[in-house]
Amino acid sequence: MAYLLAAISLGFLGSFHCIGMCGPIALALPVHRLTPSRKALSILSYQLGRIGTYAVLGVLFGFIGQSFALFGFQQALSLVIGSLVLLALLVPQHLVNTFSPSRQLYTWLAGLKHHMARLFQKRSIASFFGIGLLNGLLPCGLVYVAIAGAIATGSVWKGSLFMAFFGAGTLPLMFSLSYTSQILSVKARSLIHKAVPVLTGVMAVLLILRGLNLGISYISPKLETNLQDTTARHATLNCCHKPSMNPIQR
Repeated sequence: MAYLLAAISLGFLGSFHCIGMCGPIALALPVHRLTPSRKALSILSYQLGRIGTYAVLGVLFGFIGQSFALFGFQQALSLVIGSLVLLALLVPQHLVNTFSPSRQLYTWLAGLKHHMARLFQKRSIASFFGIGLLNGLLPCGLVYVAIAGAIATGSVWKGSLFMAFFGAGTLPLMFSLSYTSQILSVKARSLIHKAVPVLTGVMAVLLILRGLNLGISYISPKLETNLQDTTARHATLNCCHKPSMNPIQR
């Protein structure tokens, strides 16, 4: 269950980064004139929609990781993903800013925001849930890190759980932001914001250790290295459980 702890920790600490991306949407939710109970229900519906999208993304990318694991590439995949996450932390921000999104991405984002704007006008519980679903599709570097973790789980359901727990980790701060329109002090935000790269780096190192196949429980467990090992193991089991022949048939 260590991967779930990593996921929820990444979500909680990363939620201070989310304020910059999702904060304006969370603050713009038309809930301020609602009764306290209706307001809480509307905000929770929005947050659950966002977490739901993350869970679906976990299924999709967990399936990719499971496909690699099926053919014995999970070890190499974990090494590659961990190395890429570390590399992303080391690349200077000004170099990242030089890469501009493609025209297709701009078009897709414009369509996404258009649908969100229409849902904002409806102000129903279902519309808040829909806003959350669409919000979960917005580009976000922190979500990409979580997706990398979901792939590395090598499992559909583990990938989904990883993304769901990541989303749950962001829930306390994002809910509070929408409900009270307030956040922690600038100093507290700065301290926690600095912890995000550290936690991301720790997760990257754990992914690399997992790929090194060191035989350490929960950190670097032994993995089947290739499809031939898996096939041989199943063949052995089938041989051992093969029913004996009838003496008459002999």
